[in-house]
Amino acid sequence: MDQVPDTDQLWRLTLEHSPVGMTLVAPDGTLLAVIKALCEMLGYDADQLRQKTFQEITHPDDLEADLVLLRETLAGKRSSYRLVKRYFHADGHIVWGDLSVALLRDADGQPIHFISQILDLTATQEFEGRLAAANRLIDHQRRLAEAVYDTVDVGLVFIDAAGRYETMNRRHRDFMALAFPDGHEGRAGQLGAVYAADGVTLLERDQMPSYRAVQGEEFDDARMWVGDDPITRRALSVSARTMREPDGTFAGAALAYKDVTEFMRALEVKDEFVASVSHELRTPLTSVLGHLELLEEVASELPTPVPEQLRVVERNAVRLLQLVSDLLQVAQVRDTGIQLDRVPTDVGLLVREVVEEVRPAAATNGIEIDAELPEGLFVMIDGERIRQVVDNLVTNGVKYTESGGRVRVVVDTAGDDLVIEVADTGVGIDPEDLDQLFTRFFRGRQAQVRMMPGTGLGLSIVRAIVDAHGGEVTVTSEVGCGTTFRVLLPGVRNVE
Repeated sequence: MDQVPDTDQLWRLTLEHSPVGMTLVAPDGTLLAVIKALCEMLGYDADQLRQKTFQEITHPDDLEADLVLLRETLAGKRSSYRLVKRYFHADGHIVWGDLSVALLRDADGQPIHFISQILDLTATQEFEGRLAAANRLIDHQRRLAEAVYDTVDVGLVFIDAAGRYETMNRRHRDFMALAFPDGHEGRAGQLGAVYAADGVTLLERDQMPSYRAVQGEEFDDARMWVGDDPITRRALSVSARTMREPDGTFAGAALAYKDVTEFMRALEVKDEFVASVSHELRTPLTSVLGHLELLEEVASELPTPVPEQLRVVERNAVRLLQLVSDLLQVAQVRDTGIQLDRVPTDVGLLVREVVEEVRPAAATNGIEIDAELPEGLFVMIDGERIRQVVDNLVTNGVKYTESGGRVRVVVDTAGDDLVIEVADTGVGIDPEDLDQLFTRFFRGRQAQVRMMPGTGLGLSIVRAIVDAHGGEVTVTSEVGCGTTFRVLLPGVRNVE
């Protein structure tokens, strides 16, 4: 049978392989005996440690606390004590230790030596230090974010995936007080004193920005009015972005509400001013053109340079009258919308007439116009309004196409719907401009760079006319390759 080690041998093996540093310490602090774990912890060999006192290897800031407990133990006030303290490693760096001390006395009660156990806490203390520093940084960033969150002049709100309002800043609470004077339930889509951009039409639930955002929709510059009082109500521009979990599932939405009241009121004043000035200009311009027609009748009797000069005057007067008409039409759209006079119209003939009117100018600039038009296709539309749409799109195609290019006009049907496409091989439209292309007075980068003449009203009028017909106009474009406009007018083939 194997020999069983005696108790002393087992005890020595336990001490030799213990992961905890252990030492016997004399009452004066001298290290009497040390084990391997303590040597490795402090970076000394056993002989070096036995030549030191615990006072020498203790950090001075922790020494007094240790000595107080030691004196109390020697005085019999306690039999043991425990202390977390710092030691000096042989290379000078700090070692954190969890010190447990017990006093061994003889039969007469006199102190023999202390039995000390030291658990290395250095890694734990370093981790806790880093964690504390990280928590301090997080707390600082949180307080900074809260300060910014409540200071910015933009209403901010976060809504969870179930449509519950999680948090909002002070500015948004101000907007909520206007929109929901009787209180808000904290759910997306609640109706209140919230109006469309016209300031008159109340928004329905599926039009509310909060409801749209919770459906996963992202958008920018959705304009609305909040409040019923004409004096205190505010115009807001709303943007929304979705928030998603790491796996891509919808987690909620963040919305920003910017106060654009002064801008919207300035637009109203500008529209009123433009309409007023346009009305004042139209009458004298009509009179000028009328007198120019009278002069044309006696052109042969006028000196040689005068007829040509009169044609220059007439050309510019016609251009100015067209501009005034556009301005007046924009004002009409804003005030009353476009009134349509739908009658059966040969759309192929209508578009052909527009193309033939534009063709001479296109030919002068070296641009070819192709037209693929049906014969005898009658549809229920306002012919003059659709003529204006086609004229604008074809004229723009010619204007933004360089010499040697081509403009193609196609009229087709899809069931009872009418489709008109105008495609060019021109300069194209920057992707950043596409969203604003149909905005009043907007002019794209390509138009500005090439200093193209224009007011930025034509396409807004095109959209208004198409919208009045219940249709839609879309655009695809690539810079340097060309642009295609597509007009869809639904149900217009039902001619009775």
